[in-house]
This record gives sequence, C-alpha cells and structure tokens, in this order.
Amino acid sequence: MNQLTSVERILNYGQLEPEPQPEVPQKVSSDWPPKGRIEFKRVSYRYSADDEPVLRGLSFSVAPKEKVSIVGRTGAGKSSLISSIFRLAIVDGDILLDEINTSSVDLNVLRSRISIIPQEPTLFSGTLRRNLDPFEEYSDDDIWNALDNVELKEFVSKNTGLQMPVLAHGQNLSTGQRQILCLARAILKKNRIIILDEATANVDLQTDEMIQKTMREKFTGATVITVAHRLNTVIDSDRVLVMDDGVAMEFDAPYLLMQKEDGAFRNMVEALGQQEYNRLYSRAKDTFEKKGKTNVRCV
Repeated sequence: MNQLTSVERILNYGQLEPEPQPEVPQKVSSDWPPKGRIEFKRVSYRYSADDEPVLRGLSFSVAPKEKVSIVGRTGAGKSSLISSIFRLAIVDGDILLDEINTSSVDLNVLRSRISIIPQEPTLFSGTLRRNLDPFEEYSDDDIWNALDNVELKEFVSKNTGLQMPVLAHGQNLSTGQRQILCLARAILKKNRIIILDEATANVDLQTDEMIQKTMREKFTGATVITVAHRLNTVIDSDRVLVMDDGVAMEFDAPYLLMQKEDGAFRNMVEALGQQEYNRLYSRAKDTFEKKGKTNVRCV
C-alpha cells in the first residue's frame, strides 16, 4: 500500500500545471534587490480564479532597511500578504522590489532573493550542513559563522560538527533549535529582504527574545517584515501594519498608533491589561524616541 501510494503521488505531481511564468523574464542583477524597498500598488490576491480576493486593493510601501510588523486577527490577510510577495497564487496589481515588478521576474529568481523563516521550519533527513547549505554554495567557515551568530556553534561542535545527522522534519531537534537553524539559513543567504511568518509562535519566550535580538543585530542592512501574534514581538518595529479583512487599517510607528483614541492597534494592546499596556507603551515610546522617527503614513 505504501508503494502504491508513492506511485500515485508521483503521478499526481507530474500532472500538475506549471506555474505561470513571464513570457520574457526580466534580467536582474545578481544582488537584486540591492536596497530592499517593497511597494504594493492596489494589490488583490486570490488563491484561484473562482475565489473571492483575500487581499483587496492593498497599497503601502516599506523603505529599505525598515523593520515592519504585520498584525491582525486570524483571517485578516497577514499570511496572504506574504504569499503574494512570493507570487504563490493569483496577484492583481503591482508588487515592486526596488522598482522592479515581481510579475516580470522568473519565479525561481524571485523566490531565491527573499529569505523566509516560517512558523513550521522545513528540515530533511541528512547532515546539518546539507540542511543549511543544500546547494553547497558556502564554505565551512561561512556556516560556522552563521551558527555562531545564532548561538548554536557550541551545540553543533559537541555533536559531530557540520556532519551532525538531522532526522526528517528535524525530529532530533527541539522546536526552538529548528527555528534557529532557519535563522542561520537566512544569515547565510545575505538577502536584502527577510520575512518572518509567525516564526516565534511555537517557541518559548527566551528563544523568541534571542531570535529578535539576532534579527536586530545581524539584519541591520536588510528590510525585515514580521508577521506575529505576540505584541511584545512587534512593539520595537519601525512601523506596524494592522490588517483586517484583506485591507490596511493602520500603518505607523507603534508609539503613534497607541496614541490614537479607539485605534485598532491600541485596542489590541489594551486587551492585554493595563499593566502590560503601560509596559509596552513605555517600550514603544523609548524605541520611537531613540530612532527619532517622524510620522510616515500608509500611501
């Protein structure tokens, strides 16, 4: 039965229609996107031609090196926004990375230039080195440096080094370690756009803080988009995009959003209780004053 199921799956995969590619893909430089600017212009997104759009005329822009968080209730369109950047389904409107429309770029090139740390990390049976560098693009020194940056160097050194075996789905690693390995992959790639899609939802607070600290220190030259439920995670962002039903409700610095009477973000923070609200408000204010940011709103 197992063998028959395997054959059936292969046949099904072989009959899948290939994803639509641009007829004449635009050639991009090897370091594209060099700055990491992201622009959404009246973007609608649907998973099939017959479905209702899950993003509806979404427009906003993210400056190079900016750290933006996306929040909202379940079903608000947060993960769909991330999927639209990778063009995983049908996109109407324009998504530009450093002035180049993603619809004109080969999908393999587009997706290779954006690093993502998902909620469920993908690990496969093999060595640790093959999991971090499956196409053998980097030296051992590069990989050790990446592991050092995510505080895994000592753990790996004690477990046969880069040849350490990894079971399918990373079953011999903790949830936090699996997520941290994905972070090491992103450090290796050195892409200008980094996406965290609920990356810390299943890890403990200590691992969450370590990941956030690493993101702040190691990705200063990259644009970072974070989808998160924990407001503690997003309060240090440059700006927060509040989504609801596929549209942008608010987009501004957390400190400024928390000053809006009856604002959506402020209501979310207040729901945590007065003590937590005061703590997060103080953090947002300190962050805002340190960065000296001005009020930049959604376009």
